[in-house]
Amino acid sequence: MGPGTILKLALRALGRNRVRSVLTMLGVIIGVAAVIAMVSLGAGAQAQVANEISSMGANILYVWPGSMKNMGMRMGAGSVQTLNAEDADAIQKECPAVRWVSPMVGSNVLVVYGNQNWSTRADGANEQFPDIRNWQVESGAFFTDTDVRTAARVAVLGHTVADHLFQGIDPEGQTIRVRNLPFRVLGVLSRKGQNQWGRDQDDTILVPYTTVQKKLSSSSLWVSQIMVSAVSSRAGYTAEQEIAELLRQRHRIAPGREDDFNVRNLSEMAEAAEATQKTMGLLLGSIAGVSLIVGGIGIMNIMLVSVAERTREIGIRMAVGARSRHVRLQFLSEALVLSTLGGLIGITLGILVSFSMAGGLGWPTLISKSSILVSVVFSAAVGVFFGYYPASKAAALDPIDALRYE
Repeated sequence: MGPGTILKLALRALGRNRVRSVLTMLGVIIGVAAVIAMVSLGAGAQAQVANEISSMGANILYVWPGSMKNMGMRMGAGSVQTLNAEDADAIQKECPAVRWVSPMVGSNVLVVYGNQNWSTRADGANEQFPDIRNWQVESGAFFTDTDVRTAARVAVLGHTVADHLFQGIDPEGQTIRVRNLPFRVLGVLSRKGQNQWGRDQDDTILVPYTTVQKKLSSSSLWVSQIMVSAVSSRAGYTAEQEIAELLRQRHRIAPGREDDFNVRNLSEMAEAAEATQKTMGLLLGSIAGVSLIVGGIGIMNIMLVSVAERTREIGIRMAVGARSRHVRLQFLSEALVLSTLGGLIGITLGILVSFSMAGGLGWPTLISKSSILVSVVFSAAVGVFFGYYPASKAAALDPIDALRYE
């Protein structure tokens, strides 16, 4: 018998008890749908975390000032000022694993243009900021090294600020007032959206850090943090070690004494988040896989019942010339059709559930071809594995005993 004939016989046999066949497939349908939905949910969360961390910048590290003790109580990181622009220059010159460095200092300001105003944050940086954050200018230009050295009153706007102040007007070349000081707008940054803490990254204006220090802030000595980009993703740990060693030397911290700064490597955070999401994905997939096994047991049970019900039919087939392998193949193909058909229905249902979660609940989902392929193969394997015993039992029947069966 060819594959077409075998498939036709299997469908005809299963069609005799449609309700029972559908109920038998139900376990596989639920199992496969759960696998697709859970894996897509895990993959979507993993992709979202990766995108959010990637939006922070390329191979980025942050250096924050240290903490202080007050009345025996330790304050949080950054509670004491210990970093300055010279530290950033030294990191740039003396750390081979570092590519770009920018001192950062900020101040909350009210920005005014004409009769429009917007309260935001002025973030001071140097000309390397777009490369570190992988944040390009959408229109106009970013400020230059000369602007930084001369503390020029120039600004590049985030999209949120530009949208509120310049509705229908090109911001480039316009003059805004920041704390009553005129600033020339050089350009507008591309959109970044929210970061993983929910902060709107586009609600900012970028100005030279020297301008913030000398004209918008009371302190011109310290910086609030130093932003660093390593030469590669693999160089993040090396850059972290080089920066720590250099700053300990510059700050004359004796061996055994605590650092007065903190270095945070976002690449490590990304790897930890990715590992966590993978573990969660495997856990959810394993739980859904249990449903598939339960469905397979249901197929075995129904196939054993079918063999018992059709014993006389098996005897007649053997009497007219069918061999044991033909009987085994017939029942095995019926189990395979049940599990594969259930798998295909389950995939469709799983995709619909994933779209519903993404649309209705706003949860990030990502349906991958590999999860669909694995579901098809696994459901087919369930049919073969759990259908083999009933098929072998049918093939082992004695034709005479089968014909006498009532």
